[in-house]
Amino acid sequence: MQARLKPGARFPDVALFDLDGTLLDSAPDMLATVNAMRAERGRGPMALDALRPHVSKGARAMLAAAFADVAVETRESWVPEFLAVYQRELGRHGAPFDGVEAMLGALEAAGSRWGIVTNKPEYLARLLLPLLGWESRCAVLIGGDTLTARKPDPLPLTVAAERLGVAPSACVYVGDDERDIVAARAAGM
Repeated sequence: MQARLKPGARFPDVALFDLDGTLLDSAPDMLATVNAMRAERGRGPMALDALRPHVSKGARAMLAAAFADVAVETRESWVPEFLAVYQRELGRHGAPFDGVEAMLGALEAAGSRWGIVTNKPEYLARLLLPLLGWESRCAVLIGGDTLTARKPDPLPLTVAAERLGVAPSACVYVGDDERDIVAARAAGM
C-alpha cells in the first residue's frame, strides 16, 4: 500500500529516511576515522572511492574494507575504537547531499513531518543532528541500538510510525541499501 498524499500536497504525511548515504554524505567522516585507525597501525591512507561502497553497511563492513587482511575476530574487537574515533570526526568532513536541505524544507512547507531511522547507534545520530541544524526539525529518530531489532527488520520503521501517531501505510521510507527496501516493504511503507 502506498502512502496517501494530503489533498493538494505533493508529499506524504510522513517521510522517514535512512541517514548515512541517503540524507548525509558521511563517507568523508568515515574515511577520516578509518585513516586514523590505519595510521595508528602504521598503514597508509585508504582512498574515499574504496571506502564509499561500504559506508551504508556499517562499522564492521568499513573495517573489513580497510583491513581486509586482518582476522574477523580482531576487526570485531576494533568496533568500539572505530565508534570512538568516529565520534571525534563526526560532522567534521561530511555534509548533507546536494538538494537534501531543499527537499526537507519542501516537506516541512507542505506540512509533512520527517524523521530518521538509521542503523547508526542512536547516541551518534543524536550528536550529529545539532551539527546539521536538524535537532528541532526531525520528528522522530530511531537508531540501530534504540530497539531490540534493527533494519532489515521492520520494527524500527513501525515504531517510528507509532511514535508519530500514524499508520505505517501513511509513511514513505527512503534509503540507499537493500536492507532499507526490505524493511520498508515488510513494514508496509
